[in-house]
Amino acid sequence: MPAEGFENNMIWKIAQPDLTQARELAWKIAQPDLTQARELARTLNIPGILASLLLNRGFRTTEPARKFLNPQFSHLHDPFLMCDLGLAVNRIREAIDRRQKILIYGDYDVDGSTAVVILRKALEMLGAECSYHIPQRLVEGYGMKIPVLEKAAREGIQLVITVDTGIKAYEAVERARALNLDCVITDHHLPENGLPKALAVVNPKRSDCPYPDKHLCGVGIAFKLVQALFMKTGNEKHLPAFLKVVAIGTIADVVPLIGENRVFAKLGLEGLQSPANPGLRSLIETAGLEGRSISSTDVGFRLAPRINAVGRMGGSREAVELFAARDVEEARRLAGEMNRLNRERQVTEEQIRKAIERRIDSDPDLTASPIKVIDGDNWHIGVLGIVASKISERFQSPTLIISKIDGVGSGSGRSPAGFHLLQALESCRDLLNRFGGHAQAAGFQLQASNVSELRRRIIRYAESASDFKPGERQLNVDAEVRLSDLDDTVYRQIQRLSPFGKDNPAPLFVARQLTLIAEPRILKGRHLKFRVEQDGRAMDALAWNMADRLASIRESRGTVSLAFELSENLHPSFRALQLVVRDVRAE
Repeated sequence: MPAEGFENNMIWKIAQPDLTQARELAWKIAQPDLTQARELARTLNIPGILASLLLNRGFRTTEPARKFLNPQFSHLHDPFLMCDLGLAVNRIREAIDRRQKILIYGDYDVDGSTAVVILRKALEMLGAECSYHIPQRLVEGYGMKIPVLEKAAREGIQLVITVDTGIKAYEAVERARALNLDCVITDHHLPENGLPKALAVVNPKRSDCPYPDKHLCGVGIAFKLVQALFMKTGNEKHLPAFLKVVAIGTIADVVPLIGENRVFAKLGLEGLQSPANPGLRSLIETAGLEGRSISSTDVGFRLAPRINAVGRMGGSREAVELFAARDVEEARRLAGEMNRLNRERQVTEEQIRKAIERRIDSDPDLTASPIKVIDGDNWHIGVLGIVASKISERFQSPTLIISKIDGVGSGSGRSPAGFHLLQALESCRDLLNRFGGHAQAAGFQLQASNVSELRRRIIRYAESASDFKPGERQLNVDAEVRLSDLDDTVYRQIQRLSPFGKDNPAPLFVARQLTLIAEPRILKGRHLKFRVEQDGRAMDALAWNMADRLASIRESRGTVSLAFELSENLHPSFRALQLVVRDVRAE
């Protein structure tokens, strides 16, 4: 029996990209090898469309593709392959046996909070006497602090376990040693200048660590520690129940959703469809997701922001206590408080974002700058990263947002691919009090008097970056299609690749010469909705944050081409497929 789809050359006959005219946003359409696609479809007994999409994602042989389509708990690696994990397990078991007090030292973001949640639950299940500390973002800032460790020692703590932090805490770990506190560091951030002198340092990014998957986030590494503990204590049957929370932290931290992260996300999302934990149920209800099939998008845009808002707006314990709540009313109270903090975060973020956009739009030099460095007085530092992300996305430019408070500038930066933000900050190290982060996201602090010099030098750095072209944008498209190609069967095959995220994006398609059959409408002042038709097939199109494209669409003489993801409108009265627009060209 031939692989479904290749006999009619429908969707997998890939069109050549249109290069007849220059575009601000290029559509690079994939050209998978059809012979390879046919063979992959035959050996896996899957439709041709799915085989083509797998090839576009780098799966050219059978077994990796099979595992990707069918992630299983058994696909997880042996946790003891991770350096120092055996040492960590032995010390934790000793602490439990000897009734020694344990402190879990976390971080205030979703990754750090969920890591605290699962490790705390696991240790309590094993009979440990443990407490936790999550820093108040606006008071303590990021990382391990010596006063916290000194307080822990006074309270009789004998073992400190970090999650999502600690890999650069050299001074704090030295102080812990002087206080007779054993430290087990679990972290996923890149080490530099050697490792802290802790009892154990569990981090797959260690240069000497043979662990096969280097992409785990903080909650993923915390889960590997729990996995190892449960393997040694005969509690492995309880491990799958932890994946719901692991999935939330993993998706929120925007790590690649491949390898073990895909297993966490896929199995965890399945568990989120029927949560037993009162706190998790309340969070889902508050986010308006009760009774729905929860996707990675729902986690990223509905659940995670409510958890993240706790740290961003000055709280610390609410998210962890939500998951620990056993009383339904208490869980609903905490979920409601997190919802309130998230609304407050949204309003604050919107005010700052609009002020910055007005400044950029009114300043031609700032608009043309290869990197946007924008400072303001008394901006809420908890939302700077989100604002920087949105400004960077809109202008396709590296962006640094700095809030000046009492002579100190606190900043967050975001950058599109192709520009290494952390290296750029490294070139200005002498101006910064502290900094850290990744290629596309970083945080820093400096004296307010140094902001102008930072702007001058980092712009010069961006101008000399040979591998970066500001404003250059490209959409990687999986295939060109016609609307008549798209039906429920195709959609179900696409969903086999989910959950979507970094390194596994939702498939992107292009359809050309579509006829507008309804006047575009602006939704909530920012979004567009319109209806298009081709070959007798009509579909709704939603263009998020594209209200500024209304004028060009109206001037299109009724014909547009779209780059889009295929989605499903789950409204109970009119369930239907729809197009989520990533780019629109007026023809």
